[in-house]
Amino acid sequence: MSKPCHNQVAYLDPEDKLIEYKGITKWPRESRINHAITHQTTVYKSLIKAFWDSAEVVEVDETELGDDPEASYSVPLKCQRGCLLRMKCVGDILGTQLNKASLPLRYKFFLHVLIQCLSKLRSGYDMANNDLVGLMVALVLKKPFNISKYIFANMKENLRRTGSVTGGSKFWMYPRFLWMIMNDQHLNLPKEDNDVLKINIMKEISLKIFKRYGAKSYKESDPPRKLFGFLDNNTYVAPKNDNWRHDNNDSDNEEPTLNKMIEDKFGKKSESDDDDSDGEGSEGGDGGNVGAGAASAPGGDDAESGSDDNPPEPGYEHYIDESGIR
Repeated sequence: MSKPCHNQVAYLDPEDKLIEYKGITKWPRESRINHAITHQTTVYKSLIKAFWDSAEVVEVDETELGDDPEASYSVPLKCQRGCLLRMKCVGDILGTQLNKASLPLRYKFFLHVLIQCLSKLRSGYDMANNDLVGLMVALVLKKPFNISKYIFANMKENLRRTGSVTGGSKFWMYPRFLWMIMNDQHLNLPKEDNDVLKINIMKEISLKIFKRYGAKSYKESDPPRKLFGFLDNNTYVAPKNDNWRHDNNDSDNEEPTLNKMIEDKFGKKSESDDDDSDGEGSEGGDGGNVGAGAASAPGGDDAESGSDDNPPEPGYEHYIDESGIR
């Protein structure tokens, strides 16, 4: 019911000894996610189990991660994909899962930290779904993104999909976050030395190993791909609307490449997509201007509402196949 690699503690090279990670370890040390990804605490199994055995609704402090309460917890797919191209990603950016191995080392490490520390995964730590890629893109581009709401939605999903509250076997999701909240509110909870839940803590050696294996999956440019956006400039202003770059940016524009990739995979945009009344994006033509958390499900209870209480299955997209079927 617990995995030591889930919700673990990040190592961010505090003395900047690892030159290959220059910039990408310093940025999260100074960012709003620093406490969430680096705070070490002793977690107790019986109390985390008791929480998931009885939890129905969890209130998360909206200000804990510097969140704007009105901000969404999804980023439009086209913005995600354009930003991935700008990072020089070589993986399948049009899929519903992205392998971190397809990114240059520093961006790979950034996504690795988000997967290990903030994602809902209990296994398969090489992959990130569109929701988590959206979080990475939002941080890189300084886009509004409610991380607390993202975590809360993952916790509610865990409750909904693992059986009844009393009889279901639930993954002990986010044990470190839960214990930080519980311990803050209830200082006298019972704590036993033989009740400690193992949670991994990244070490300096893990970054060295990560670099060695990363070199096998991605050939870095020389010099390495430059960091951009908020990662490079702490006065950076987010691009407007769903853009992933400013209009006056003089680097290569990824939009033609992205549009061709979308057309090659999904076909041309259909006329019906121009007058959709439900406000959903189409995969063909505009790259799917709907985040994974906002795409429509194909029916069932989750299709009744776009509210947080009924989030749709991630990854559903509209496209035209070779036979012209939408």
